[in-house]
Amino acid sequence: MIDTHTHLYLEEFNPSPEDAVQRAIDAGVEQLIFPNVDLSTIQPMKSLHAKFPKNTFMAMGLHPTEIKDTWQEDLSLIEHEFNDGTKYIAVGEVGIDLYWDKTYRREQHLAFDAQLQWACDKNLPVIIHCREGLDDILDIMDSRKGNLPQCVFHSFGGTIEDVERIRYRGDFYFGINGIVTFKNSKLRDVLPTIGIDRILLETDAPYLAPVPHRGKRNESAYIIHTAVHIASTLGLTLGQVNAITNDNTRALFKL
Repeated sequence: MIDTHTHLYLEEFNPSPEDAVQRAIDAGVEQLIFPNVDLSTIQPMKSLHAKFPKNTFMAMGLHPTEIKDTWQEDLSLIEHEFNDGTKYIAVGEVGIDLYWDKTYRREQHLAFDAQLQWACDKNLPVIIHCREGLDDILDIMDSRKGNLPQCVFHSFGGTIEDVERIRYRGDFYFGINGIVTFKNSKLRDVLPTIGIDRILLETDAPYLAPVPHRGKRNESAYIIHTAVHIASTLGLTLGQVNAITNDNTRALFKL
């Protein structure tokens, strides 16, 4: 299995984040993708990747909730990361988040658009974070008049209508995590519309732990529970889900 979105380098896993990576590998999660959050997370992410260079990959970007007064300087430093010889397989995670605070809405727009352009220039896919920001994201995409990179909507929890609106802009992918295992989640009803050929497995660890670990710190090792729910919902075997989502991941990120 491949965990396409995990933050095992964050402080929640201190003092031994490498133990969490090893638990994932032991559980059959042979590859993991680390998306960046902000300037403070770059070095911890690189450090953990360096310990598992054959099992982990990195994406570079500025998370929308981290866009504050210094966002232009921060974004410039983030962009420089692509020029220092480090291999990044995507721009991310980036996007729009209006759940906590709308103060920097305009700045989030500008930063997201700039990072979409990076991806176009570098021929990289984009890992999109979207929380109460789908209208804004789609408006920004429309303003680019088709000049868009390939994208995955990470931690997708939207409706069938949301899937259709997104698909109107491009043949994008959808990252499915522990949300699909929650008792009252309606995401299972949406999976057939997405289709297995556009699903990526993810955990978003340390967040959104799947049942039966809900409420605890999430780990990449728990991704099996999400895969089982997807398989059951779509009438597939676990092996089929793993194989197809792995192929999807390798195609999107050129692994």
